[in-house]
Amino acid sequence: MRLVEFTADSLRFVETPEEAAPGEGFLWIFLEREELPQAWPLLQQAAQHVGGAALLDLHCRDLANATHASYYDYTSIYDLVIFRRLASRHEIAEGLGLESGNGTDDAPKGNGHAVAVRDSTPASATDADAATGKRPIVFDRIHSLAVGFAVYDQLLISVHPKGCHSADDVVRRFLDEVKQGTDSHAARNRLPSSPADLALRMINEMVDRYLEIRKDLGAQLKYWQTELLKTNVRFSDWGAVMEARNQLHALEDLCDEQHDAMQEWLDALREQPLDAFSADEQQAVARRDHLSARARDVVEHIERVLRHAQRLEQTAETAVQIHFSAQGNRTNDIMLVLTTLTAIFLPLNLITGIFGMNFKEMPLLEHNTGFWIAIGTMLLISVSMSLWFWRKRYLSAAD
Repeated sequence: MRLVEFTADSLRFVETPEEAAPGEGFLWIFLEREELPQAWPLLQQAAQHVGGAALLDLHCRDLANATHASYYDYTSIYDLVIFRRLASRHEIAEGLGLESGNGTDDAPKGNGHAVAVRDSTPASATDADAATGKRPIVFDRIHSLAVGFAVYDQLLISVHPKGCHSADDVVRRFLDEVKQGTDSHAARNRLPSSPADLALRMINEMVDRYLEIRKDLGAQLKYWQTELLKTNVRFSDWGAVMEARNQLHALEDLCDEQHDAMQEWLDALREQPLDAFSADEQQAVARRDHLSARARDVVEHIERVLRHAQRLEQTAETAVQIHFSAQGNRTNDIMLVLTTLTAIFLPLNLITGIFGMNFKEMPLLEHNTGFWIAIGTMLLISVSMSLWFWRKRYLSAAD
């Protein structure tokens, strides 16, 4: 567990929360979900003294629930946001960290002011993985983990899955930016101005990580498209295609949940009175507009991910439809060739049937050259019809 205190132009680590809210700035407490049982007394103390009210029990269960869907709730004092982020390859190897979560699937969703987010860092797939196409390696990376935020006026509590380094990365980046700042005004512009601002920045980065895997997802589907359009090669990797389609469905559902949660938070920000942001009316308007702009940006990024997932799913379905359409056309071409060959041999069968009739008196039957005349006639008919069908491109249809 880490405690970081933000001021107007700097930030510092602290050991324990103050007995009262800081006069300027805010306090950020972030920890892993496994630390929650031991950290509850300290968190509730900080929530009471710094935030102004303790966390509700059902919101505590929401934060402890590792399988919670993206969700938003609020009270008169704080907001609760649960957001699901992509899981890194290391977290996937560790079993997605779900088995170590303290929550359960049937835990109450809560009715408080909260937001939950799933965060993940996608690992880049190799070209060899994309080229095999034997299993959807890229689509195996579409897994999400829940991150919870309790957002007060001067306090932010964020609960992350085990092994999540997003909070440490944010702190490290802010420290670097403060060190590089030439004056306090530049540092103030780079640092978050409020707990809600910081939470929105983190959520925005989590959403952007979905956009990072677009290239790999597109490359995998492009490979499948190429394979499906090869009518002379039998495609057998249908299990991988169906799994990829299911994963894209799951990504769409996840984006819908994220979009609903962030849209509700955005609406709540717009409806809050100005005095909740600052005593000065002009400054309050500026802060509310700033937070609303950040929230709209997050919503827009989620919509981009949703549109991309829908396009990928459409691409997969279109490739499968084109595959079966191409197979149907090839079958029609084969049937055309077989029908053409049958048409060529029909007159030959007719001639053979006529000369096979049991009549005592038949022209050419006892003639010395009758056999060669019949053979020549059949050859002439077959060659003439073959040339005619070839000019009509009936015999080249299945090439």
